[in-house]
Amino acid sequence: MPPVTLEQAQAAKQTALQRFGTIGQVVGVGITRVAGEYAIKVNLSEPVGPGTELPTEIDGVRVRVEVTGTIRAR
Repeated sequence: MPPVTLEQAQAAKQTALQRFGTIGQVVGVGITRVAGEYAIKVNLSEPVGPGTELPTEIDGVRVRVEVTGTIRAR
């Protein structure tokens, strides 16, 4: 399988924004690199509740989820 391109990651990010927009714990969605490939990074203020499953992949692009806490402007 060829590596994920930046364009694929950008398209998957738009899908991720739509899918995760209703989850209150999501404080950010961006693009990162995982194992040398582009991936989507979803930042959470706290772990999601039971019964809420986040996908590990969107349109062939890996999704990395991290609990970062609340993000505030400095």
